[in-house]
Amino acid sequence: MTPKLLPELPPLLLPAGKRVYFASDFHLGVPDAATSRERERRIVRWLDEAAKDAAAIYLLGDVFDFWFEYKHAIPRGFSRLQGKLAELTDGGLPITLFTGNHDMWMFGYFTQEMGIPIQRDPVTQRMGDKLFHIGHGDGLGPGDFAYKRLMKPVFNSRFTQWLFARLHPNLGIGIASKWSQHSRLQNGEADAKYFGEEEWLLVYCREIEKRQHHDYYVFGHRHLPLDVVVGPGSQYINLGEWVNYCSYGVYDGITMALREYKG
Repeated sequence: MTPKLLPELPPLLLPAGKRVYFASDFHLGVPDAATSRERERRIVRWLDEAAKDAAAIYLLGDVFDFWFEYKHAIPRGFSRLQGKLAELTDGGLPITLFTGNHDMWMFGYFTQEMGIPIQRDPVTQRMGDKLFHIGHGDGLGPGDFAYKRLMKPVFNSRFTQWLFARLHPNLGIGIASKWSQHSRLQNGEADAKYFGEEEWLLVYCREIEKRQHHDYYVFGHRHLPLDVVVGPGSQYINLGEWVNYCSYGVYDGITMALREYKG
């Protein structure tokens, strides 16, 4: 299937000395509460450092290993991250949050409480003089048919969400968290393998590039930090993840680079 081109978001102005930061796949909640909390503290330290010269921050999905917003309840924990996001947006820093395959059940909470827009599909946006195509990356390109044709449509179904919301949060969040952790562990070997020219997201990027040039394609989901040539003047950047790599992307108005946070 030929990927569709999506409308562009309004351009992001990039004043001199300012940068744009990208991160993905924090997977907060795994493998246990203590380890997740230490990772959360590291993410908050990274946000503090990024905010010093950030024009905007983009979090490209799977921030949480599981997330579901009931009408009057959200998953327990992650208060340090939420507090930091609220502090930064209250201070005027634009933050955009994409849903991933682990936290697609985000609805209005982050927008209502923190003013953070939620994006569910890849978007194109001009930043400075470069054109970016950004998203989480799940379900794009060839392959992964079971997820694209069965799991994702089911999970995106309003009826499925309505049914899940009928479960008491203690039961619903407990069951879903266990399933989410099991699913991630099952896919560990595939996440660690680079498929070269057959990389699904690289194939997707090259299909989009045939129809419209983008300077940078930025995704998460694959859990591998990657910087791959799509075509002349075009790069595919995968941000990796924060369970093993603590990798992120930064665009300074001229080039986009992958970095590792060691704080």
